[in-house]
Amino acid sequence: MVKIVVMNSTRLFQLAIIIFICMALKPTVLYKVVFVYDGDTVLLANGEKIRYLGINTPEINHKNRKNEFMAIAARNFNRKLVNSKKVKLEFDQELKDRYGRILAYVYLKNGQMANLLLLRKGMAYVLFSKFKLKHMKSFLDTQQKAMQEKSGIWKRPLPVTEKYYLGNRRSFRFHRPDCPLGRKISHKNSLIFKSPYEAFWKGHSPCKRCNPCRE
Repeated sequence: MVKIVVMNSTRLFQLAIIIFICMALKPTVLYKVVFVYDGDTVLLANGEKIRYLGINTPEINHKNRKNEFMAIAARNFNRKLVNSKKVKLEFDQELKDRYGRILAYVYLKNGQMANLLLLRKGMAYVLFSKFKLKHMKSFLDTQQKAMQEKSGIWKRPLPVTEKYYLGNRRSFRFHRPDCPLGRKISHKNSLIFKSPYEAFWKGHSPCKRCNPCRE
């Protein structure tokens, strides 16, 4: 004979409270940052490289020292945020990039997200992909505010060298009209932008191959 135990509503409520307290008391794992490579990549004490998810900062070129505009400023700002400090990591659908770096949202001890702070200061632009990010809307809203205020990288007007630009609504990249990758965009995923600024405003980032932001 099977004995069925039925808990009353008071017992269920007490059990829910106990579970909630146990979850709340679960210690948060913090990781110490020991080195800052640039505006969006850091090294942890455990040896793991962390690439900030959902953003891209200007590149530092160590070979010829021809850094992109605001690259050093972005690295220095990131250093102030996280260097020699403990951070919390949050993950999304895509866990690693093609270089093996861990992709994460990086939180400071005060709860602020470094990814968002870099966007707000105009030290980065959104870098979305086919994997829809959980913070996608807040990232784009933050970037648009920085664009309106002409902060950081948005101080300089973006060159318009083409009659139009091709956007891919699936990959969130935009291309020059003659870019081989742009020509492969399917009709259902194809978008037309009048300028790089419009593409950035809609959450698209430039193709690395055709570099539509180059004069």
